[in-house]
Amino acid sequence: MRYIPLLIILTLAICLGLIILNLVKDFEKKRFNLVSLVYLTFLAIILFTPISFDGSSVYVMPAGIGQVNLHKLDILELGFAENIILTVPLGFLIKYYLPKISIISMALVGFFTGGLIETTQFFLSHIFLINRTSDINDVIANALGIVVGSILMIAYEKIIEKTSSKQSHV
Repeated sequence: MRYIPLLIILTLAICLGLIILNLVKDFEKKRFNLVSLVYLTFLAIILFTPISFDGSSVYVMPAGIGQVNLHKLDILELGFAENIILTVPLGFLIKYYLPKISIISMALVGFFTGGLIETTQFFLSHIFLINRTSDINDVIANALGIVVGSILMIAYEKIIEKTSSKQSHV
């Protein structure tokens, strides 16, 4: 029962992978979509299953309902930085697919996404005993990671734009 979320995630990932392989004809788009799918699958597995990654090892968490932290801020610990790094590619992807969205809106999307992740972890912990802690620090770190990812996407687009304009003048 604890591994039902993992089975759902893997089934969706396989189905989406097959759809991408069959429907996307452009090699670059196919590669980008498949790499994005691998990242999102990895992210979903470590967020919504009892499988955990602490930066150096992968382990299975014991069965339990987890904990909730809504008030103790601890932004100077390694886990906070790991959560930022974990969601930077997500911010990159959101900005890629929604290029017109502002940085302030991306911050709101980041807080909403972080809150949604933590709420989902809370409910899955109670239903499937995946033993995830719902933490306000994670919401803040996820929002920061998404904003950093979107800023990196903007910088990447500016660099590409500058490079292509230099090449067109030559």
